[in-house]
Amino acid sequence: MKLVAAAKVRRAQEAVVNGRPFSENLVKVLFNVNKQIQTEDIDIPLTQVRTVKKVALVVITGDRGLCGGFNNFVLKKATQRMAELESMGLEYVVVSIGKKGGSYFKRRPNIPVDRFLDTGVAPTTKEAQAIADELFSLFVSEEVDKVELVYSKFVSLIKSDIVIHTILPLSPQGEVCDVNGNCVDAADDEMFRLTTKEGKFTVEREAIRTPTEEFTGVLQFEQEPVQILDALLPLYLNSQILRALQESVASELAARMNAMNNASDNASELKRNLSISYNRQRQAKITGEILEIVAGANAQG
Repeated sequence: MKLVAAAKVRRAQEAVVNGRPFSENLVKVLFNVNKQIQTEDIDIPLTQVRTVKKVALVVITGDRGLCGGFNNFVLKKATQRMAELESMGLEYVVVSIGKKGGSYFKRRPNIPVDRFLDTGVAPTTKEAQAIADELFSLFVSEEVDKVELVYSKFVSLIKSDIVIHTILPLSPQGEVCDVNGNCVDAADDEMFRLTTKEGKFTVEREAIRTPTEEFTGVLQFEQEPVQILDALLPLYLNSQILRALQESVASELAARMNAMNNASDNASELKRNLSISYNRQRQAKITGEILEIVAGANAQG
């Protein structure tokens, strides 16, 4: 299971890195469009900042267990955020993604859940679009005033961070920000490869800076910039949700790989201790039998 998870986590990392050029170039286009319409008084639903009365929490968990505390850490972070919102006098509703999160919230009827959604081991743009449509509907209809994403961000094979990102309202420049307004999107990725060295498994890492082409000159748009922004922002929302799903999958697989590795190490340690205990008992029994034979021989002599 460790080797299977290691192979899958590599593919999950590649999916995250391969989506980076599209995401970065989309940000650049958004930034250029935004610069052109800064002086105009426009109304774009996805960037509309309202007084927050109700928050939608999108909680991304895995579909399976045997991955250490991966799911528990995400759910614990979500529960802490709910308590914070309650202390501020704000309402909240949960959108649960993943079977583990779904079963957790179903056992707690006191937590309001808007929708239960499932994704596979390899998230697709179609699945991300279904989630984006649901969040878009909640936000534009003003059922919620803010949408936050709670998921596990992949850092390395032995570490992942549980983060909360604000995805709606979107920044006009397309930046991803945390709940405190700090930009958290980074273009540097690390790739990890499981190899063998002197008969033991080791992890090699390499930093990757995904190349993106620079825009030259001034962009010219055939349509009105507002129309382009209306089309690009939902697309960017979709790409951010897809990236969060991919990061969550990579984190889950890395956690499963470590859990299986720890299970193997524990089993080996248990086997060694039991073997030592068995050999001691066996040696004591043999020694006792020899002493009995010697004692019997001396008594006969």
